Amino acid sequence: MPEMPEVQGLADFLRTKLIEADASPAVISDVEVLSFSVLKTAGVPLSALTGAPVTAVRRRGKFLIITAGGVHLVMHLAKAGWLRWSDALKPGRLRPGKGPMALRVRFAASPDDDGGAEPGFDLTEAGTKKSLAVYLVEDLQEVPGIARLGPEAFDVDYDTFAALVASHRGQIKGLLRDQSVIAGIGNAYSDEILHAAHLSPFANAARLQPDEVQRLYEAMEGTLESAIANAAGRPAAQLKDSKRRALRVHARTGEPCPVCEDTVREVSFADSSLQYCPHCQTGGKLLADRRMSKLLK
Repeated sequence: MPEMPEVQGLADFLRTKLIEADASPAVISDVEVLSFSVLKTAGVPLSALTGAPVTAVRRRGKFLIITAGGVHLVMHLAKAGWLRWSDALKPGRLRPGKGPMALRVRFAASPDDDGGAEPGFDLTEAGTKKSLAVYLVEDLQEVPGIARLGPEAFDVDYDTFAALVASHRGQIKGLLRDQSVIAGIGNAYSDEILHAAHLSPFANAARLQPDEVQRLYEAMEGTLESAIANAAGRPAAQLKDSKRRALRVHARTGEPCPVCEDTVREVSFADSSLQYCPHCQTGGKLLADRRMSKLLK
């Protein structure tokens, strides 16, 4: 799932293409909905975007936001969604179908382009479970996921963070992933943060010692800063691969930990998994994998 650093990378990339590339901002010429389930709002018609210049591109949590014509095109890529940019989309409209294409946004050709090529992007979603969501709203608070968001990770100071941790009675990984507490961190970066902090993902948040909370806060800031720097300046097509290469434990089950060379382990759930290093995070203890235990019975 694209998380805060990748969505920030996409926002920065689109900003260079749509606002900073020419003397005047890009103008939306067409929006095609290619998956009937992707558009979650009906109050503002898609025609409100046609002919509108892009005035802002930004991120909030894991949401990517393009503002044009006084309305906001809000995109949440969910677990398997992605954005594919093209400097020259093929002419003609596409036919809605059952493939990965969910949405196409086309922009007017640049006055400097003699060939009249129209740039734009497609939103795609792999797999059969369709969770990618697009909203067109006048007020960002009309998007339920945005209305529920907590502060951005970099807007949380240490004292506030410590208070959030102390008041949470569940596991620390769940706290990091809770978008209503801190916006933008998901499964991958919570694994990376906990590895950097030398903490078990199953540790009870409220029982952490002050030095552990301090390590966790510094790990959160350092991990996210590094990930954003890794994404900076990369085109959209490179962001996913650059993220995978930089991950130290997440999605690296069976590989050696880059810190201690112990084997990275996994705990599987119904629709997700987490990875951790026993030596670095749990004092060598292997965490119970409930799904695997059921298979072995």
